[in-house]
Amino acid sequence: MKDRNGRPVVVVTGIGLVTSLGQGKTDNWAALTAGKSGIRQITRFPTGGLRTTIAGTVDFVKAEPFCAAQLSENFARIAVEEAVGEAKIGGKGDFPGPLFIAVPPVEMEWPQREALAKASGQTGDVTYADLLKAAATGAFKPWHDLFLFGTVADRLAETFGTKGSPISLSTACSSGATAIQLGVEAIRRGETDAALCVGTDGSVQAEALIRFSLLSALSTQNDPPEGASKPFSKNRDGFVMGEGAAALVLESYASAKARGAKILGVIAGCGEKGDGFHRTRTSPDGMPAILAMRGAIADAGLTPDDIDYVNAHGTSTPENDKMESLGCMAVMGERMKSVPISSNKSMIGHTLTAAGAVEAVFSLLTIANQKIPPTINYAQPDPAIPLDVVPNVARDARVRHVMSNSFGFGGQNTVLLFAAEARQ
Repeated sequence: MKDRNGRPVVVVTGIGLVTSLGQGKTDNWAALTAGKSGIRQITRFPTGGLRTTIAGTVDFVKAEPFCAAQLSENFARIAVEEAVGEAKIGGKGDFPGPLFIAVPPVEMEWPQREALAKASGQTGDVTYADLLKAAATGAFKPWHDLFLFGTVADRLAETFGTKGSPISLSTACSSGATAIQLGVEAIRRGETDAALCVGTDGSVQAEALIRFSLLSALSTQNDPPEGASKPFSKNRDGFVMGEGAAALVLESYASAKARGAKILGVIAGCGEKGDGFHRTRTSPDGMPAILAMRGAIADAGLTPDDIDYVNAHGTSTPENDKMESLGCMAVMGERMKSVPISSNKSMIGHTLTAAGAVEAVFSLLTIANQKIPPTINYAQPDPAIPLDVVPNVARDARVRHVMSNSFGFGGQNTVLLFAAEARQ
């Protein structure tokens, strides 16, 4: 089957998920639609003296000693195992397509830095030259490999037998959606019949928390933790860091039908637009995000009137929620006031690099179950955001088309359009 532009229709045949709500799509969906929160006090490291002491940590998956790169890999493995298992594609360790994975920027964590400092033999102040000397002994080669940006992708590609060079990418908070977009484009170009698309992030560590805090981006409403993330509410004060991973098996419709695979949904459209206005702030007119939304709708061959639900970026920061609301209104006009829009970040926090992929899975589950997840902690409506945010309680609804927004620092705007069935 081809779409209206003569391109292969891209479908999803397997999904996998791990978030602070649990492991696997079933447990996550049950918790999400019940309005449960996975945001809790951080126990991974001391938080004394920090303004923010909460996050959506995945405490049931470990990386000892702590290392964001290793934790991100562990999350990704769990999600990919589930997705590939559901798709029943290829043989064990023989996935018939490329890997596109969104991974967070990597740097050496404090436990490894301290070990290098001790290995340098210095008893006083340790210089960068001392660290290089310790590293040059060769005793720390596994760490060197671990802290290369492409290592997580290489290891997953080897384990699951993906084809070609794995692609690692980082487009800030739109990364997970970008990984999916690359998979869609590869199938549409006829380069492959299948693609494995992953977003993963295990970055809840002290330095990341401090950096976001210095940007005044994080919520400081620590007590109770589950009440801190409140997208679209008047009293929102910042996002809550989260972590986890999502994996999707993408295939051409023809390939999936030929092998009798169950189709979980269609990725009907992708929209992307860069914004060079500021490193962290959105362009005042919101035009890049608006163009990304319009681009996804047009790419799917739909109109704004076809959108039944918006899976919001919805970070709970004052500016993002306001600009996303204005952008959606610009795209859909007065009708937007009656189109349901909700943010799962109210329950799992902002999973950063993984967010676009995690929200893609929730979008597909919304279509599959005909139920819209709520925006919890919505007690003080913001008059500047006159939208139906599905407050506090999940809602049964007829959902054929979902628009999922992902907007990142540095002007990265990626929007995906999901459909229940293929259109010719």
